[in-house]
Amino acid sequence: MNITEIYDFKSTYREDMRIKGYVFGSGEKSACIVGPTRGNEYQQLYICSQLVKKLAELEELGAIVNDKQIMVIPTANFYAFNLSKDFFGVKNIDINRCFPGNDYGEPVSRIAGGLFEHIKDYAYTIQFTSFFERASCVPHVRMMENGNENVSLANLFGLPYVVVRRPLPIDTTTMNYNLQTETSSAFSIFTNDKNSVNDREAKQAISAVLRFLTRMGIIHYECHSGYISHILYEDDLKDVLSGRAGIFKSLVECGEDVKYGTKMAEILDPFDGSLREEIVASTDGIVLFAHNTPLINQYETAFRMIHRLHE
Repeated sequence: MNITEIYDFKSTYREDMRIKGYVFGSGEKSACIVGPTRGNEYQQLYICSQLVKKLAELEELGAIVNDKQIMVIPTANFYAFNLSKDFFGVKNIDINRCFPGNDYGEPVSRIAGGLFEHIKDYAYTIQFTSFFERASCVPHVRMMENGNENVSLANLFGLPYVVVRRPLPIDTTTMNYNLQTETSSAFSIFTNDKNSVNDREAKQAISAVLRFLTRMGIIHYECHSGYISHILYEDDLKDVLSGRAGIFKSLVECGEDVKYGTKMAEILDPFDGSLREEIVASTDGIVLFAHNTPLINQYETAFRMIHRLHE
């Protein structure tokens, strides 16, 4: 294992922010795994740290294929973790909304540009990221639908679902959109949560990455075949919104199969405890995404459901 410096951001009042890459094997730039760009993605950081540990073991055993190189970047924003902030700097900007970056731009743009230059030549890029919303989800692979997506490759991770998203204008500044527009096949992996460390979920995510690397001929590794992924298009998902704000009590979990009319959650008045709203399923389906914090706003997405799956 070699440790390389991806980007060095100078700071006047604290230690410099050095983005580090952990490199395994040598030769062709085969796969790059990138961890969180936000300081609240603790689970994603943990997953990447465990991947570094596992790949170091595999390299020691000679399990990385000759002339193949893998790089893991555990995080591109450890400042945010140190400060318990979601985003970067005093302007609180999301690095993953600043790609492909600019060497002469704002600090976040320079960081994004430095990172992008180092990873854009890898054949496959895997990013561990999370939703902006405060939510849990069924583990899945996500791709942008920009004409360069390869859904069959996403199946090789063996996760339950592959979600294809039609990009909005805001998506055009994300890392994976820009990588996919270049030459890399880029995938985002979403795990159940981000705010806590869950070993069981982490092991599933690590197995998915090792499964993909094995199937692409980058490492030698014996692994279970995983799921036969079901392909979903984000436009076909059914959003269930909250009609009122208040204390949110979920009655279903991610991955649960619910029927039309099933009570999914209650929204309570935060002062007198009275029932403000019952959220019910508007279709038969499976819960892919669920709000997971104690309070919810009016018209916020409470659940996202996979519907018409059994039709």
